[in-house]
Amino acid sequence: MNRILRGAVAGALATAPMSAVMMGGKQFGLMGGSLPPKKITSRVLRRGGIRPSEGQQDALATVFHLGFGTAAGAVFGVMAPKRLIARIPLGIAYGVAIYGVSYMGWVPAFGIMPAADRDRRDRQMIMLASHLVYGTALALMVGRRAGASSTAPSDLYG
Repeated sequence: MNRILRGAVAGALATAPMSAVMMGGKQFGLMGGSLPPKKITSRVLRRGGIRPSEGQQDALATVFHLGFGTAAGAVFGVMAPKRLIARIPLGIAYGVAIYGVSYMGWVPAFGIMPAADRDRRDRQMIMLASHLVYGTALALMVGRRAGASSTAPSDLYG
Protein backbone atom coordinates (compact mmCIF):
# COMPACT_ATOMS: atom_id res chain seq x y z
CA MET A 1 0.00 0.00 0.00
CA ASN A 2 1.48 3.38 -0.85
CA ARG A 3 2.33 5.93 1.84
CA ILE A 4 -0.56 8.30 1.10
CA LEU A 5 -3.16 5.54 1.21
CA ARG A 6 -1.62 3.97 4.31
CA GLY A 7 -1.66 7.40 5.98
CA ALA A 8 -5.27 8.03 4.97
CA VAL A 9 -6.42 4.71 6.40
CA ALA A 10 -4.41 5.28 9.59
CA GLY A 11 -5.86 8.81 9.86
CA ALA A 12 -9.41 7.50 9.56
CA LEU A 13 -8.75 4.83 12.17
CA ALA A 14 -6.95 7.26 14.53
CA THR A 15 -9.98 9.55 14.44
CA ALA A 16 -11.98 6.94 16.39
CA PRO A 17 -9.95 6.97 19.65
CA MET A 18 -9.61 10.74 19.31
CA SER A 19 -13.39 11.06 19.14
CA ALA A 20 -13.74 8.70 22.10
CA VAL A 21 -11.61 11.06 24.21
CA MET A 22 -13.82 14.00 23.20
CA MET A 23 -17.02 12.07 23.93
CA GLY A 24 -15.61 10.99 27.29
CA GLY A 25 -14.85 14.61 28.10
CA LYS A 26 -18.41 15.52 27.18
CA GLN A 27 -19.78 12.76 29.44
CA PHE A 28 -17.83 14.27 32.34
CA GLY A 29 -19.14 17.77 31.56
CA LEU A 30 -15.79 19.11 30.37
CA MET A 31 -16.78 20.18 26.85
CA GLY A 32 -19.61 22.63 27.33
CA GLY A 33 -22.51 22.27 24.88
CA SER A 34 -21.61 20.61 21.60
CA LEU A 35 -18.35 18.97 20.64
CA PRO A 36 -16.12 21.20 18.49
CA PRO A 37 -16.60 19.17 15.26
CA LYS A 38 -20.36 19.72 15.60
CA LYS A 39 -19.90 23.43 16.41
CA ILE A 40 -17.63 23.89 13.41
CA THR A 41 -20.03 22.04 11.10
CA SER A 42 -23.02 23.97 12.39
CA ARG A 43 -21.39 27.37 11.87
CA VAL A 44 -20.09 26.50 8.40
CA LEU A 45 -23.49 25.19 7.29
CA ARG A 46 -25.38 28.21 8.70
CA ARG A 47 -23.01 30.61 6.96
CA GLY A 48 -23.72 28.73 3.74
CA GLY A 49 -27.46 29.12 4.29
CA ILE A 50 -27.90 25.41 4.93
CA ARG A 51 -30.18 24.42 7.81
CA PRO A 52 -30.10 20.63 8.21
CA SER A 53 -32.01 18.70 10.82
CA GLU A 54 -30.21 17.80 14.06
CA GLY A 55 -29.66 14.25 12.80
CA GLN A 56 -28.33 15.43 9.45
CA GLN A 57 -26.01 17.90 11.18
CA ASP A 58 -24.67 15.17 13.48
CA ALA A 59 -24.06 12.89 10.49
CA LEU A 60 -22.31 15.67 8.57
CA ALA A 61 -20.14 16.56 11.57
CA THR A 62 -19.07 12.92 11.81
CA VAL A 63 -18.32 12.72 8.09
CA PHE A 64 -16.39 16.02 8.10
CA HIS A 65 -14.37 15.06 11.20
CA LEU A 66 -13.55 11.66 9.73
CA GLY A 67 -12.65 13.32 6.42
CA PHE A 68 -10.35 15.82 8.15
CA GLY A 69 -8.67 13.00 10.09
CA THR A 70 -8.29 10.95 6.91
CA ALA A 71 -6.76 13.86 4.96
CA ALA A 72 -4.41 14.74 7.83
CA GLY A 73 -3.38 11.10 8.00
CA ALA A 74 -2.61 11.04 4.27
CA VAL A 75 -0.27 14.02 4.73
CA PHE A 76 1.41 12.34 7.70
CA GLY A 77 1.80 9.13 5.70
CA VAL A 78 4.00 10.95 3.22
CA MET A 79 6.38 12.33 5.86
CA ALA A 80 6.26 9.53 8.45
CA PRO A 81 9.62 7.95 9.19
CA LYS A 82 9.86 4.20 8.78
CA ARG A 83 11.20 3.66 12.28
CA LEU A 84 8.59 3.59 15.04
CA ILE A 85 11.01 5.13 17.52
CA ALA A 86 11.14 8.24 15.30
CA ARG A 87 7.52 8.09 14.15
CA ILE A 88 5.89 8.31 17.60
CA PRO A 89 7.38 11.69 18.63
CA LEU A 90 6.64 13.06 15.16
CA GLY A 91 3.04 11.79 15.40
CA ILE A 92 2.60 13.44 18.80
CA ALA A 93 4.02 16.71 17.47
CA TYR A 94 1.78 16.41 14.41
CA GLY A 95 -1.32 16.00 16.58
CA VAL A 96 -0.33 19.04 18.66
CA ALA A 97 0.33 21.04 15.48
CA ILE A 98 -3.14 20.20 14.13
CA TYR A 99 -4.62 21.30 17.45
CA GLY A 100 -2.66 24.58 17.40
CA VAL A 101 -3.35 25.42 13.77
CA SER A 102 -7.04 24.66 14.29
CA TYR A 103 -7.86 26.04 17.74
CA MET A 104 -5.39 28.93 17.74
CA GLY A 105 -5.65 29.53 13.99
CA TRP A 106 -8.40 28.98 11.46
CA VAL A 107 -11.26 28.12 13.88
CA PRO A 108 -11.09 31.45 15.78
CA ALA A 109 -10.05 33.35 12.62
CA PHE A 110 -13.38 32.38 11.05
CA GLY A 111 -15.26 33.27 14.25
CA ILE A 112 -16.35 29.69 14.84
CA MET A 113 -15.04 29.33 18.39
CA PRO A 114 -12.82 31.43 20.62
CA ALA A 115 -9.06 30.85 20.44
CA ALA A 116 -7.90 28.08 22.76
CA ASP A 117 -6.36 30.55 25.22
CA ARG A 118 -9.73 32.35 25.51
CA ASP A 119 -11.92 29.27 25.64
CA ARG A 120 -12.90 26.97 28.49
CA ARG A 121 -9.76 25.41 29.93
CA ASP A 122 -11.45 22.07 30.53
CA ARG A 123 -12.59 21.85 26.91
CA GLN A 124 -9.15 22.77 25.63
CA MET A 125 -7.48 20.20 27.90
CA ILE A 126 -9.71 17.53 26.40
CA MET A 127 -9.14 18.82 22.87
CA LEU A 128 -5.37 18.80 23.35
CA ALA A 129 -5.53 15.30 24.86
CA SER A 130 -7.66 14.08 21.96
CA HIS A 131 -5.12 15.43 19.45
CA LEU A 132 -2.29 13.75 21.37
CA VAL A 133 -4.23 10.48 21.13
CA TYR A 134 -4.81 11.07 17.39
CA GLY A 135 -1.12 11.74 16.72
CA THR A 136 0.02 8.74 18.73
CA ALA A 137 -2.52 6.37 17.18
CA LEU A 138 -1.70 7.73 13.72
CA ALA A 139 2.03 7.13 14.25
CA LEU A 140 1.41 3.60 15.47
CA MET A 141 -0.94 2.67 12.64
CA VAL A 142 0.65 4.37 9.67
CA GLY A 143 3.67 2.09 9.82
CA ARG A 144 1.69 -1.14 10.07
CA ARG A 145 1.76 -3.35 7.03
CA ALA A 146 -0.48 -6.34 6.42
CA GLY A 147 1.00 -9.26 8.31
CA ALA A 148 3.65 -7.12 10.05
CA SER A 149 4.22 -7.45 13.77
CA SER A 150 4.03 -4.17 15.70
CA THR A 151 7.14 -5.19 17.62
CA ALA A 152 9.23 -6.26 14.67
CA PRO A 153 12.79 -5.01 15.28
CA SER A 154 12.91 -3.54 11.78
CA ASP A 155 9.89 -1.36 12.55
CA LEU A 156 11.28 -0.19 15.88
CA TYR A 157 14.81 0.65 14.84
CA GLY A 158 14.96 0.57 11.07
